[in-house]
Order: sequence, then structure tokens, then C-alpha cells
Amino acid sequence: MDTIVAILARELGQKETYVQNVVELIDEGNTIPFIARYRKELHGAMDDTTLRTLADRLQYLRNLDKRREEVKSAIEGQGKLTEELSAAIDAAATLAEVEDLYRPYKQKRRTRATVAKEKGLEPLAVLLFAQAMDGPAPEEAAQAYIDPEKGVENAEEALQGANDIIAEQISDDADIRKLLRELVWKRGYLVSAAAAKEPDDSVYRLYYDFKSPLNRLQGHQVLAINRGEREDILKVGVEMDREAALVPVRRRVLHPGAPAMAFVRAAAEDAYDRLIFPSVEREMRNLLTENANEGAIKMFGLNLKPLLMQPPVKGFVTMGLDPGYRNGCKVAVVDGTGKVLDTAVVYPTFSEKKKQEAIDLLSKLIRKHGVAHIAIGNGTASRETEQMAVEMIRKLGGGVSYMIVNEAGASVYSASKLAAEEFPDYDVNLRSAVSIARRLQDPLAELVKIDPKSIGVGQYQHDMPQARLDETLGGVVEDCVNAVGVDLNTASAPLLSYVAGLNNTTAKNIVKFREENGAFTTRKGVLKVPKVGPKAFEQCAGFLRVPESKNVLDHTGVHPESYEAAQKLLELCGYTLKDVAAGAIGELAGRVDAYGREKAAQACGVGMPTLEDIVKELLKPGRDPRDELPKPILRTDVLEMKDLKPGMELTGTVRNVIDFGVFVDIGVHQDGLVHISQLREGRRVRHPSEVCTVGDIVTVWVLEVDEKKKRISLTMKKPKEGAV
Repeated sequence: MDTIVAILARELGQKETYVQNVVELIDEGNTIPFIARYRKELHGAMDDTTLRTLADRLQYLRNLDKRREEVKSAIEGQGKLTEELSAAIDAAATLAEVEDLYRPYKQKRRTRATVAKEKGLEPLAVLLFAQAMDGPAPEEAAQAYIDPEKGVENAEEALQGANDIIAEQISDDADIRKLLRELVWKRGYLVSAAAAKEPDDSVYRLYYDFKSPLNRLQGHQVLAINRGEREDILKVGVEMDREAALVPVRRRVLHPGAPAMAFVRAAAEDAYDRLIFPSVEREMRNLLTENANEGAIKMFGLNLKPLLMQPPVKGFVTMGLDPGYRNGCKVAVVDGTGKVLDTAVVYPTFSEKKKQEAIDLLSKLIRKHGVAHIAIGNGTASRETEQMAVEMIRKLGGGVSYMIVNEAGASVYSASKLAAEEFPDYDVNLRSAVSIARRLQDPLAELVKIDPKSIGVGQYQHDMPQARLDETLGGVVEDCVNAVGVDLNTASAPLLSYVAGLNNTTAKNIVKFREENGAFTTRKGVLKVPKVGPKAFEQCAGFLRVPESKNVLDHTGVHPESYEAAQKLLELCGYTLKDVAAGAIGELAGRVDAYGREKAAQACGVGMPTLEDIVKELLKPGRDPRDELPKPILRTDVLEMKDLKPGMELTGTVRNVIDFGVFVDIGVHQDGLVHISQLREGRRVRHPSEVCTVGDIVTVWVLEVDEKKKRISLTMKKPKEGAV
């Protein structure tokens, strides 16, 4: 049997040495971001996604090993563990296979077979199942087991009991179950139909008469069908050609020509109809759901990462507008650091007079505070608020731009305990306006305050296994926060809690310590914070930035353990830390090349990956990887659906990526859909994530507009000359 390390190495296409090193690092309590960034020599520069996959599979394989031992121990306790069975259990590659092998020995609830055994019919079942060529006919053999005292009144009852025992034995055969599971997956169908005879039109209408091979179903189809079934709108089942499925069962259990063959054949069919197929059907449904869930969770993570990593619009006074009808539009003005300067409530949807009053008030706030950008939430009344903002910008003569911001989760945040602690003097509604403004300024810092599930970049998130979804999305947020780095003196507790090595408690302790003792002046200062020990410091230090520190390395992603190596490198190249602070080391990379990179790494006592990272950090102290991404689109005018014409070329921002396409914000209140078939010319797209990620700036062309249904169809395939 392969070791866990060998299995992981094969699955991930990595060297066993690297995998072994990662396993040891994980077991020592190191975090994934720390391993990914600061232990590259030990794992061959695997990225954080690969490392998380490795960690997940490591846990599964260890659980599999544990279950193998539990099963072998249980069977051995019954005195029935053979070398052959032990080897089969050790060779089982999945938990399902282990459970199949354990099935015959597992303590069962009272079944028809156990009742028959209590009546003393097991010897008859053994005799008939053996199907000896010279054996008696079933009816003849049954005569010896008639016993009214045991509840066997006649031969028919004896044979029925023997049938039940044989059927259960066939059902418990691990090889038969494995074979049928594979066969049903390859040749079975999932079918769904409307539960009502005359169903109403609904979002499930596509599945009122639906049939698809199991192995070709898309995840979004499975999740939609499951939800329709839960809501009693759909009836769902698995179909399989019964005769085709029975062929391998009969081949395995029948002895042609034996007097009892027909009897055993009937028992095998009973086993399939009553025990095996219903069980396999449940397994297939569970497998489809598990695969769909994993796919949806993965897609959620893929969408969340670019959303969190959207380039910030830093350093500008920003106005946040949280649109609304009855309760008005909430307004918050924040300075370049996110500090609240002013708040208000306006009512632009009540009447033309109220709209003009709103424009006047907002214009005064813009002039008073020097507002450069307006962030408008995309919820209720967003369209009317956007039109008001455009009218206001025209009256102001320009100088201000706006952006529609995804406000998903803003209301959840504004009503949270965290928001109450952060803004005790503000109404719940005004807090959401502050959050919307800050989402434009620094999406990552603001969105980490919200449960990732509430950010709205996935499908069926409420149907997912919540623990698994939380684990995955938490990992995505953690990777993003650590990729960017965190200012130790300005970061909120929620942001700090995602830094490798820290948690909610230590993050709050850092904020409290900062409030009581003033700003940190070095990275090592964090060691004075309660519950931040040497191990936590090792994990978090490289991801913390301290602009107030006199040591420029504290501003960078260079880990304190590599400070000596960084200084040695600077000496080799004729520079000092003062040169780094002054930005006067432009020739560093060239001088390292001239000296020889491998030679320099050896002289500094580090590996090549660490040397490369040190050079990057020294050249751009405090660099933000988000600054290298395409900037968000800020608008000064608005389009309406009636303005859109087929063939019109537009630039938009990808807002969501799902299994069948991507939704793009093109400056109209309604996002347009680019179907998967319209994403790319030529080569077929297997999944939209191959082409787009959330936050991408893309060029699209209008295909079709349905104002009544509020649907916009777009394409990313450039129309041919003259085509409409």
C-alpha cells in the first residue's frame, strides 16, 4: 500500500520530498500562508491553493487510515478478520469502499434476513446458495426446515426465509456493489418531473421533464433539482436499465445447470430491486450533490478572491450612498483613510422637488469636503440614485466620478455587534453608507468584516455544507489578506484576525494594546501583546507592516528571520538600508545578476526563492499587489436599457462567474449575461472561470435586450464587419 505522502505526491504531481516537508510543517502548527511565502525552498514554491488542496487531502487520507483500523479492529473482535480481508481493507481507496467491505460484519438493525436466521433457516440458505450440481431441488430441501414452533409453517415460508438471507448476502457483497456503482454512474440517468399534474410556471420549469446521464450533469443542474425536490415542486429519481444491471450480478452468483439456480436467480433479482439499487441510487444522489457542492464552493472561492483583491481607490475623499425608497438614501462622507466626516439622509425618489433638494445638499457636502468619488450601493433604488448622481455631476460641472458598488452584506454588517462597536454614535442605516464608501476605497479591509457567504458571489450558498463553505472561504480571505499585508497600526481587529498566526482574541488584543500604548514602532513590539508568543510572531511577522518603524525592512514583506540575509545582500551590492528607504536602489536586480544569483543566495544563507522575494520587496517597500491590477471603472454618465442596441460595444466589470456564464456590469442598472457559449471564439470553453474572474475589465457587445424581463444578453466575441 502506498504511503499517504506517496499518494499526495502522485495526485498533486509534486516530489515526495516536498510533500513530506509540507506534511511536517503542517504538523508543526505552521499556517498555509506562512508555508507558502516563507518556506518555498522546502516545498518547491507550491502556491497557497495547492497547499490547501494538499492539507485537505491529507486530512481525508488520515481519516481513511483511521477508519481502516477501526473496521479491522471491529471485524477482528468478531474473530472473522482474514489476511485477505485485511489486505482488501488496506487497499480500499475511499471511505465508501471500506464501508462496503465492512457491511457484512456490521451490526445491523433487525431485517428480514435476521428474522429468517432466528427461525433456523440459515443452513437452508447456505445449501441453496452453494448451488451444488448434485444438490436437491429447493422445494425438496425446504421440507427439512418446516418447524411450526419456530414460525415456519410450510416449505414456502422456509424458501422465503432462505431467499431473504441470500438476497442480503448478495447485497453485502463489496465487489457487486462496487461493480454496480460504477455501472450506474456510467449508464444511469437522473430524471426529474413536475410533482403536480398541472404545474405553475416557475424557475424549475426546465426540470419539469428532464433526463440526463449521471456523469454529464452540471453542478448547477444538480443543485437546482435538489432545491426543487426539497420545495416539493419536483419529483426526482435515478433510472437504470434493470436487465443490464442484473447481468453482472447473475454472472457472479449463478451456477448454470444447478437445481437451485432458478431460486438463486430470483433471490439475486430481489436483492437488486429491494436492497442494492435503492442503496446505489442514494449513493449516486449523494455523490452528485457532493460533487456539485464542491464545485459550487470552489467557484465561490474563485469569485471571492478577485473581489477581495480589487484595486483600492486610495487616498480620496469618498461619498457613500446607500439607496432606498421609504427610508430614503443614506449618505456618508469619509476621508482618504475611511474616517467619517459627515452623514445625511436624502429622499430623491419621493418627488422632483425632493430630488432637487437632495442634489443641493449632496453638492454642498461635495464642495465642503472635496469629495472626489461617489460609491453607490447596487440594491433597492440604485437606478434612481445613480440617475440623480449623474444629474448632480453635470450641474457641478464634473470633477466627481461614481461607481456602482456591490452592497451585498452591508446591511448584515451594519446591524452587527462589530459595526455597533465601530460606530456607536451612528444609526444602523448610516453605517451601511459608510461601509459602501469604504468598499470603494479598500474592498479587502471592508469586506473582511462581513461573513464571506453574505458577499454574494456564488450560487446556492445556503444549500452548501456550511462548515465546508466557511472553511474554504475563510482560507480565501486569509490568503488575500496575507498576500496584501496589513498595517499593524491602522488595521481593524477583523482584518488582523485573518493574518497568519493570529485569531480573533489576539487581533482584539493588538487593537487594545495599540489604543492603550500608542502606535507600534517595530514589528517585534507585537510580542508585548498578550497571547502573542514566539510561534504566533513567527507566523504573522512577515505579513505585518509598520510604516512608523525606523527599520525600513519592517515596511516590507521580508520576514524578520531574513533581515540579516537582506542586509548582507545589500552589502554585496553596495547599498544600505538608508538607500532602500530613499528608493535609491534601482540597480539592485542588475547588481545581483552581475554577482550571480545562486552565489548571492549562498553568501546570504538563503535559497533562491527567498532571495528572489527579498529583491522584490527591497525594490518596492510596502508594495501592494493590487496596484498592479486593472483599475475599477469610474463613471460620470449613465446608460439605460432603452439606450442599448444590438452590436453596441461596451466596457464592463465582471461581477459574478457561474457555471453557465458571467454577469457583467456595463453601466446599466441590470447586469448583462455573457453565456458560456459567447465567451471566446474558437476553442470550446469548459467553464467560464477559464476566461474570466470577478473584477476583470472586459469588452462586450450587446446581443439582445429584453426590457420587459430585464434581461441583457452580451457576447465577448467581436462581431464580424457588417453583422448586427
